[in-house]
Amino acid sequence: MATAARKRTFWGLVVVVALAVLTWYLQGDDAATTSDSSPPTTAGATLTPSDAGTTEDAGDEPTDEPTDDLTDDLTDEPTEQEPTDGASIDPESGLPWISGDDLPQEASNTLKLIDEGGPFPYPDNDGVVFDNREGLLPDQPSGYYHEYTVETPGSDDRGARRIVTGGPAEAPTEYFWTDDHYRSFERIDT
Repeated sequence: MATAARKRTFWGLVVVVALAVLTWYLQGDDAATTSDSSPPTTAGATLTPSDAGTTEDAGDEPTDEPTDDLTDDLTDEPTEQEPTDGASIDPESGLPWISGDDLPQEASNTLKLIDEGGPFPYPDNDGVVFDNREGLLPDQPSGYYHEYTVETPGSDDRGARRIVTGGPAEAPTEYFWTDDHYRSFERIDT
């Protein structure tokens, strides 16, 4: 019985916090940066940017527990996004860097084939113009990007892995890696 009560309490708190955050978000940036705005309240709980780590029941005294001050992180200026794995971001493309050494062996083989000019395992598909319809790579004129298949062991078809090059097809200057069929990219540090 105690476990069920704890679960209800936990999910109740999750709902209260989620509603408070949603209310705060819907109030806009002014609510996070001005001191004269009222903090959002939901079902007896109060959540403000300065004490976002705690919730208080109406009438309870505030606790002296340390909280994270979220207002320090709220600025109007964009910040460079750092991936959580410690990789750095390419300032030209805005994509994370990946070392050529961290790519699967099949991708290294494809890079070698690109440098050598082939032969490629899918000659009708490899080296063709990549149109960047997803818009994840920097804007360039049509014909700037070309795609190459990276073999996927055990796959009956081309699979989802590709290397996309940028620059002249015969002498690319940029290399990009996707292992999810163009849903995300990393810039290859060759």
